[in-house]
Amino acid sequence: MPVLSKDLLTDTLPLCVDLDGTLIHTDTLHESAVAAVFSDWSNLGRLFVWLRRGRATLKHELAERWNFDAALLPYNEEFVALLRAEKAAGRRLILVTAADSRVAKAVADHLALFDNVMSSDGAINLRGARKAEALCASFGDKGFVYAGDNATDHAVWRNAAGVIVVNAGGHLRRVAMRRYEGASTVGARRWQGRALLKALRPYQWVKNIFILVPLFTSGGLRDLAAWEHTLVAMIAFCAMSSAIYLINDISDIEADRAHPRKRYRPFANGTLGIMTGLVWAPLLALLGAGLGIWSGAWIALGIYAVLSLSYTARLKEMPLIDVFILAALYTLRLEGGGEASGHTVSLWLLGFSSFLFLGLALIKRVSELERLRASGTAAWAARRGYDVQDLNILQMFGVGATFASIVVLSLYVQSQAALRIYERPQILWGLIPLVLFWQCRLWLSTARGYMHDDPILYASRDWVSWLVFALAGGLMLAAGQA
Repeated sequence: MPVLSKDLLTDTLPLCVDLDGTLIHTDTLHESAVAAVFSDWSNLGRLFVWLRRGRATLKHELAERWNFDAALLPYNEEFVALLRAEKAAGRRLILVTAADSRVAKAVADHLALFDNVMSSDGAINLRGARKAEALCASFGDKGFVYAGDNATDHAVWRNAAGVIVVNAGGHLRRVAMRRYEGASTVGARRWQGRALLKALRPYQWVKNIFILVPLFTSGGLRDLAAWEHTLVAMIAFCAMSSAIYLINDISDIEADRAHPRKRYRPFANGTLGIMTGLVWAPLLALLGAGLGIWSGAWIALGIYAVLSLSYTARLKEMPLIDVFILAALYTLRLEGGGEASGHTVSLWLLGFSSFLFLGLALIKRVSELERLRASGTAAWAARRGYDVQDLNILQMFGVGATFASIVVLSLYVQSQAALRIYERPQILWGLIPLVLFWQCRLWLSTARGYMHDDPILYASRDWVSWLVFALAGGLMLAAGQA
């Protein structure tokens, strides 16, 4: 645990502590704004009206609409431990923040560390020079020690008897150590590049391999131009999906913090700032849109983006509709591959994939509910519109969809469509037990608690699944395309 310099180890001066970026690894203004907009889109227009009345008014209006749990905020545990030690030694602690009083009081009540709270009140924005004036009025010039994290705190540090720089960048720490005698530092601002990469979820790009499927099922393997456009379409879907993952995680911060595993996501744990995500999301979306237009997959990509955003904003909270939307998002990847390659997705492939993807979407929900039941956590499930009591019926739906997909596949391999594409379509009968085995194995893994909450990601790391895929590919090659 860090310690303060000897000059700051005194119980005669109160230790005044900033909130955003110092006590917690996030900005409550940004979080409350996002929560307000995603709960009611009309609040987006109101933000500008409130801001015109002043930042204090904006913070107050947002705080009134922000239903958050102070216990779930990403606290700077290293600094909180230091504060607890100072409190135990008899130090007087004051929470001094530009956040609204409602937010500040909730945090103070949760931590039970602070003797007093000073905050913005809807009329005065307690930041920078105004914060310095308030502290000097309460404790006198040089009558307090102040802990902050950004350049606006220089206005306060100039009037403080002691300076503590918390979670700041290298430049600010060097300036503070040079400018203020006896200054102490606690932690350092973490580089956000790794957190941003994690938030983009590159491991999810494996799902975009479905874009290649139309090339394999329509006899287009020798079409080099189709391959070129299809690969560009894959990149387009990767960029667009990452943009939407950023928006999804930003909108879902509160729910993710209540989830036993998703609370470690970059936005939820505070390792990635909300503003960083709001900058990168439109940039990636524009990149994806441009590549989608070039590849010819822009219609499927556009529908994918609209459905994904609708899912993020509202549809994921609607039971059953959410899994049908997830299945549609998988299917749109097939359509995108068909548009890009020029090899249209057949109704047979559409029928098979619709049931297959619905089953996979239900596996995802069932596995999440199984994990939540095991952990005793219900808040996240309620956010999705489900209860652990729904497990049995969801499993029935999913297994039914699994066998329906096999029926469609069985009908296809003996159809005229298969005869037109494959020289030896009878070999395709081997796909039926392989695909059925693979799906049944996913359900068994789910029932035993082995399933990652996304079956595609589970399969991408499972050697048995890779063996099934290799055998299936071998059968399709042996069948020979006409």
